[in-house]
Amino acid sequence: MKRLTIIVILIMAVALAVSACAAPAPATQAPATQAPVATTAPVAATEVPVAKTLTFVTVVKIAGINWFNRMEEGVVAWGKDNGVNATLVGPAEADAAQQIPIIEDLIAQNVDALCVIPMDPTQLDPVLKKAMDAGITVITHEASNQKNMDFDIEAFDNSAFGAGLMDRLAESMGEEGEYAVFVGSLGSKTHNQWVDGAIARQKEAYPNMTLVGDKNESFDDAEVAYQKAKEVLAAYPNIKGFQGSASTDVAGIGRAVEEAGLQNEVSVVGTSLPSIAGDLLTTGAIDAIGFWDPAVAGAACNQIALMKINGETIGEGTDLGIDGYHSLKAIGNVLYGNAAVYVTAENAADYPF
Repeated sequence: MKRLTIIVILIMAVALAVSACAAPAPATQAPATQAPVATTAPVAATEVPVAKTLTFVTVVKIAGINWFNRMEEGVVAWGKDNGVNATLVGPAEADAAQQIPIIEDLIAQNVDALCVIPMDPTQLDPVLKKAMDAGITVITHEASNQKNMDFDIEAFDNSAFGAGLMDRLAESMGEEGEYAVFVGSLGSKTHNQWVDGAIARQKEAYPNMTLVGDKNESFDDAEVAYQKAKEVLAAYPNIKGFQGSASTDVAGIGRAVEEAGLQNEVSVVGTSLPSIAGDLLTTGAIDAIGFWDPAVAGAACNQIALMKINGETIGEGTDLGIDGYHSLKAIGNVLYGNAAVYVTAENAADYPF
């Protein structure tokens, strides 16, 4: 009996041991909660729009001449500095009719701004109105009588600039004698303002000087100016002076004067650049030139366009942050800087363009 009891106890012990081995181990960490299944599509992140690069195009009277080549340098440099795609274009000939299709094409391209130097503001008014109606900002230069534009920017008061040219012509002529005047176009507002300002100054201050003939139209072409200057020299053998307006006028006139051997007897003054007047300044065939830096003027035009697009105030006292255009004068939406420069052979090298 005692032996049977021991066997039963041993059998029960073995059973308990087997049961303990089969039981699961106690959990040491709470099981992770399963994430609920989404019942809607995830919301996409909002896309940040990429800022549009503005496109400004400067349309000049004629492509390929030094004056507007210099302006192009200023326009392109300004664009790089301001993050704007700024370029310059112009027709092959100085003809307002050829500017129109260029502007039409730019309207179709939906550019942001046009900076225009009109050959004839009146002829360009309809197409510039079309540009403005399309929402394009329009800034003009050398066109204070332009009707359809947001702003016109002039380098200076044009009548005063013309008077300054006359003062230099009168000094070279000894304040007496006959003189003739040239304009690039009879429709060019600024050229006529310079000449009219000069004539008014002559009548006021130099009574012994006499204007001969009508305004000679050169179409911004040095060869045309050369041929017409020869005609004037033949028609007025006692002539003592010429005033030019287009940048190429003095180059053509000076060439005619030098060919006639009259560089010490006939004075030539006008708007130009040292690079255009060239050696004729040194030889005395051209006595003095007046100008403003077209590169700076191109930058000023584009700066006003940018300020207009950005909603900045533009008017009396506006500072463009550009030399010669720090404190603008304003008459309506026509703005005036103070950027006139006059040079002779003595200081032309200070302006290497």
